[in-house]
Amino acid sequence: MPVRILALSGSLRSASSNSALLRVAAAMAPQGVTFDFYEGLGALPPFDPGLDLDPADYRAPAPVVDLRDRIAAADALLICTPEYAFGMPGVLKNALDWTVSMGVLEGKPAAAWAASPMGDGPFGVGGSRAHQGLVWVLTALGTRYVEAAALVLPLIRTKLDSAGRITDPETAMAIEVSLNLLLQAVSLPSARPTA
Repeated sequence: MPVRILALSGSLRSASSNSALLRVAAAMAPQGVTFDFYEGLGALPPFDPGLDLDPADYRAPAPVVDLRDRIAAADALLICTPEYAFGMPGVLKNALDWTVSMGVLEGKPAAAWAASPMGDGPFGVGGSRAHQGLVWVLTALGTRYVEAAALVLPLIRTKLDSAGRITDPETAMAIEVSLNLLLQAVSLPSARPTA
């Protein structure tokens, strides 16, 4: 069966390491797996629940409708976030906030990655705080979060070349393993509560 993964980078930078990692994952994907790269973070308006009170009314702005439709069409979600000020970027949190009222992430398999140029520090490994924040949000949104597929990649600029290719074999292996675990989650039926 074909599998469609929505890949979402939390960075707006054109030369983002996080976006490069998602492209690496797409290149490693087996036949039948397609990646839809969402690049509309910058076009999303600030989250305003007043524009989204009645799902039947569907008054959300067009970029929000596009994001929700692409999530709904995906079999799984793969998010890679940088870390800014000990958390995920506001544009990424804003995008996830826009999914709350429609429940499009409910039961959707999701993997969370974080990549940072920083290494170990007094507050943990570079990227770990953004990763934890992303996990909390994905859990709150009801995704089928795939914990085993989690990746936190500090010192990421030492693991990529100028063309965005992985130069570190351990990182390449970790990405391959994570992607395979996410694909396994897609094939597993989601747990349904019994009445």
